[in-house]
Amino acid sequence: ISKGAGGIFLQTNTAAIVRSLTINMDLSSADRDMMSSFLSEGQGQGYTPQSGQITGILKQMKDTMEADLADITKSEEESKATYEGLVAAKEKEIAANSKAIEEKTQRLGETGVKIEELREDLEDTSASYEEDKKFLADLDKNCATKTEEFDVVKKTRAEETLAIAETIKILNDDDALDLFGKTLPSP
Repeated sequence: ISKGAGGIFLQTNTAAIVRSLTINMDLSSADRDMMSSFLSEGQGQGYTPQSGQITGILKQMKDTMEADLADITKSEEESKATYEGLVAAKEKEIAANSKAIEEKTQRLGETGVKIEELREDLEDTSASYEEDKKFLADLDKNCATKTEEFDVVKKTRAEETLAIAETIKILNDDDALDLFGKTLPSP
């Protein structure tokens, strides 16, 4: 920008050629006057361009924009790296959570099977318990009956033992011996 700011074009050979063309060309007088005034501005009038301040502002804006672009690019690269790190961490977290879900699902299934087995065992045990309670009630009744029967057997045995003892006493008596001796033939 600063190269063309000083009216350099008008001082070149190319500008001289353009000047001569404007004279020789078929132009309207208004167009010819306008071209001549433009091409003659830079000659001998001592024009000093006032665009130095504007050029400085533009250069300063360019430098500011380049610095801002560098900052934004650096910030974007950092954000991109942070995002990629976050994505990697989240992927690891998702993988770990998926594995935990699979393990818990498997454990849930195994626990469900165990619960059903325990329910079946409970049903079997409950049925067996009812049978055992019934058997116990019958056992108490049967024990009472057997106790009564045993008491009768004991009493009968005592009576039999007493009768046998009396019979032995009678048989061992001398009178019974004489009687036996009389009843049995002698040899």
